[in-house]
Amino acid sequence: MFTDIIETRWLVVALGVLASLLGAPFIAPEFYTYVLTLIFVTAILAMSLNLVLGYGGIYQFHHAAFYGVGAYAAALGITKMGMPVWLAFILAPLIAAFAGLVIGWFCIRLTRLYFGMLQISLGSLIWVIVLRWSAFTSGDDGIHGIPLPAPLETINGAYFLNLAIALGCLVAMYFVIRSPFGATLQAIRDNAARCEAVGINVRNHQLAAIVIAAFFGGIAGVMFVVLERSVFPGMLFWSFSLDVFVMCLLGGWFTFAGPMVGAALVILLRTFASRYTEYWTLLLGVILILLIFFLPEGIMGFVSARFKPREPDGGAA
Repeated sequence: MFTDIIETRWLVVALGVLASLLGAPFIAPEFYTYVLTLIFVTAILAMSLNLVLGYGGIYQFHHAAFYGVGAYAAALGITKMGMPVWLAFILAPLIAAFAGLVIGWFCIRLTRLYFGMLQISLGSLIWVIVLRWSAFTSGDDGIHGIPLPAPLETINGAYFLNLAIALGCLVAMYFVIRSPFGATLQAIRDNAARCEAVGINVRNHQLAAIVIAAFFGGIAGVMFVVLERSVFPGMLFWSFSLDVFVMCLLGGWFTFAGPMVGAALVILLRTFASRYTEYWTLLLGVILILLIFFLPEGIMGFVSARFKPREPDGGAA
């Protein structure tokens, strides 16, 4: 049954990776378990951006705003409103999706760079509100020590919950892309004018994609709260959105797994290269330049092309 959805060789690879991830906390030091959990969080954030960027062709330049909204909604629901933890975790992505609906409703009237510029402005407005409304959000200090159920206060508890959420998100996003809606979104990316000419409501499809991407971005924010038990305004700052953008470019923004690979590469570079030099971003810049010249479709774009099954030669006599 699964071979109808995913090629056998990729299914084997996925099961091998999953088995390794399930066993990792039992053999790896706690620090590496933390790094893996952080990769799960960042990978879901990058893949949620790629839903609109790679598959929709929408210049969503401030996707981190929805990540921060999801994280702050969960943190404020638990610490300021006294919500049960699980209720706050469920509501937070919905609030991020609503933020995506409001911002998208304004931005969708514009195209390309103008869309991106307006989104940066509106996302920065949320950042300013969080930064200045100190009585409610604790301002620049952020919120720390968010109380969670005892099993989630251990690194292994956070690891397994985030792994389960990440797997659920991957499956959901995969089916979104493979659905008729996903196919229509890619058609709009390739030729919006032609889609409009055949009766497709381009704006509604793009707005729906923004809301879905914001929802998954909000889930990534909740995953961050589970891991760090804290939130801070930097999560909503526009420059962090550029980091996520770079992850998509590195991994390959026209592939499903590319942003996940890009996120892992950036997190590993930041974690290990920064031990030796504070200029680790210079190394990232060099990698990005080389990638643009030699692998313009990203790492997974190259891998997919390299291992793509050869089509039978129908012209042979």
